[in-house]
Amino acid sequence: MLRRVLSVFEPFILMLVGTVVLASLLPPVGVFVDIFGAFADIGIVLLFFLHGAKLSREAILDGARNWRLHVAVFAATYVLFPVLGLGFSAIPGLAAPVATGILFLALLPSTVQSSIAFTAIAGGNVAAAVCSASLSNLIGVVLTPALVALLMHNAVGSGGVSLDAVQTILLQLLLPFVVGHLLRPVIGKWVQRNKKLVTVVDRGSILLVVYTAFGAAVVEGLWHRLTGLDLAMIVALCSILLAIVLTATWGMARMMRLSRPDAIVLLFCGSKKSLASGVPMAGVLFAPSQVGLIILPLMLFHQLQLIACAVIARRLAETGGEASSSE
Repeated sequence: MLRRVLSVFEPFILMLVGTVVLASLLPPVGVFVDIFGAFADIGIVLLFFLHGAKLSREAILDGARNWRLHVAVFAATYVLFPVLGLGFSAIPGLAAPVATGILFLALLPSTVQSSIAFTAIAGGNVAAAVCSASLSNLIGVVLTPALVALLMHNAVGSGGVSLDAVQTILLQLLLPFVVGHLLRPVIGKWVQRNKKLVTVVDRGSILLVVYTAFGAAVVEGLWHRLTGLDLAMIVALCSILLAIVLTATWGMARMMRLSRPDAIVLLFCGSKKSLASGVPMAGVLFAPSQVGLIILPLMLFHQLQLIACAVIARRLAETGGEASSSE
């Protein structure tokens, strides 16, 4: 069991930790703030362009027939999570940026790669997982900023979404995503052939945003404002949030009498939040000095969800007969 848990700590997680350490010790200052900020913006545009190019229209159309499952995943991602996020962010004594980060985490779309991978390991409906995860990310490009504007207008430390932020979202997130998807017939095969290059761009963009965000937060006194109790609170809240959603999605599957393969899709696609989408969105939606603290709950939740889902997926794969009782 210990080996299985440790196997989840892939190199990218270690790179994330290393990036936070580097930003804490050597944050960008002076002219380097603008340089790294410009590279981070370029990375975000390229990331969403490639996400659009990877989105398969055929998978969406084929999977759309299983509408009950997709509605359930949508409800878990964009209804259950936000309601829980609102409740958690209102806990008395929680630092303002941390509360904002918890709520922001709850408004994000689901992951794509890991949701599909865990569904496959557990013996779930992979085609439906591709559709649900892709739809979640497609909708999230528009819906997440809208939910931030709606639910964070009076939220502590956020100030809502300004007109400038809306323009940036359209130009830096939505437009590249749409252009990439429209160009899929032209570049789709190239993207498929060069998955390693796409992964480098994907992860490199996230690391750039994390470095600039944490660097700006460190300069503003991040580690003086965040106590050990705050860190423990974030870990505890993320763990409780994940446990509630995992339990709720499995319970929803039972109530809806979904087949075991579809129940697995709801479990994994409905309980996860996307680091790949969340970090760039935070960089666009919030002030640089706030981003580091705001994405900290997301980074911790991301690791927790990988560990928990890896253990659950292998358990479901080993005990398929027991899991079939949900059908």
